[in-house]
Amino acid sequence: MPIFDFLSGQFIDVIHWTDDTRDTMVWRFEREGHEIKYGAKLTVREGQAAVFVHEGQLADVFTPGLYMLETNNMPLMTSLQHWDHGFKSPFKSEIYFVATTRFNDLKWGTKNPIMLRDPEFGPTRIRAFGTYTVRVADAAKFLSEIVGTDGEFTMDEISFQIRNIIVQAFSRIIAGSGIPVLDMAANTADLGKLVAGEISAVVAEYGLSIPEFYIENISLPPEVEAALDKRTSMGIAGDLGRFTQYSAAEAMTAAAKNPSGGAGIGAGLGMGMGMAMAQQMADQGPWGARPAPAPQSPPPPPVEHVWHIAENGQTHGPYSKASLGRMVTEGKLTRDSFVWTAGQDGWKRAEDVTELATLFTVMPPPPPGA
Repeated sequence: MPIFDFLSGQFIDVIHWTDDTRDTMVWRFEREGHEIKYGAKLTVREGQAAVFVHEGQLADVFTPGLYMLETNNMPLMTSLQHWDHGFKSPFKSEIYFVATTRFNDLKWGTKNPIMLRDPEFGPTRIRAFGTYTVRVADAAKFLSEIVGTDGEFTMDEISFQIRNIIVQAFSRIIAGSGIPVLDMAANTADLGKLVAGEISAVVAEYGLSIPEFYIENISLPPEVEAALDKRTSMGIAGDLGRFTQYSAAEAMTAAAKNPSGGAGIGAGLGMGMGMAMAQQMADQGPWGARPAPAPQSPPPPPVEHVWHIAENGQTHGPYSKASLGRMVTEGKLTRDSFVWTAGQDGWKRAEDVTELATLFTVMPPPPPGA
């Protein structure tokens, strides 16, 4: 990694650093006794910064370029010991190289499920994961706040702390957003911007920045996903009778794919189907007349919508339709108020929503004695 050039076999003439590890954030220039010659050349490449530490105090930060370590071009060093003596006595200092390039494709995720209250499903849990990018924005602050005297500091040493900051911010934002779980996939970009803005303020205290932040997936627990899949299957089947037929067909398919015991299971299914067909023919009678179909079960009641209200650039809710009716009576909701519910295409004025328009037409009778 480092390349040393020696002058007269004793002092360092050129100080520079190249890195091929892709995860080293800070590397300390190692030299026995930390003896640096007056007039030594310091090379700082693009994507690096060099922090000069003298006798335990941070003296200067060098951006990309070629420098001669002399007092006339280091104004912050003029008052330091030995500089005015031209290094006639050994001069002991340390130089830390800091990588200022982006560290990409870093992973984050929720270790435990996040509890939230969904307007449709009620209390539920979700998990999320994604990627982010980090870079050193202030080399001096990063060295003093995080690295200290570590001679080789890698990304792994701070990634765990950054992940904790991300998960804490994500949990707070997602739980207070009020966005239904089924609509979160369509809002990951906006949620990512909110989370990135909050964590950037925290990591800035470490001298870091988060140039990119992505939410790749938001998922429900496996048991909730299984229940949701079954609910979707019932919706596709249409009614309970068709869902029963669908389940029987799935069972037959699974039995046919089972190499062990498949014959016995298939025989049992065949007998069951034969008995069902015989019973159906008996019910039809000798002339083949079909009896009147059995009354179908009533469909499930419709899911009541919940509504969000936008006022002065902020949203609040959700509210049920009954709550909106009380708000109309109290004057807190008008025809021109903007509302939104799951499945609606953008924000609309309350009087333009068919389901809410009746709230403004039903007026109480005049008071007695009017």
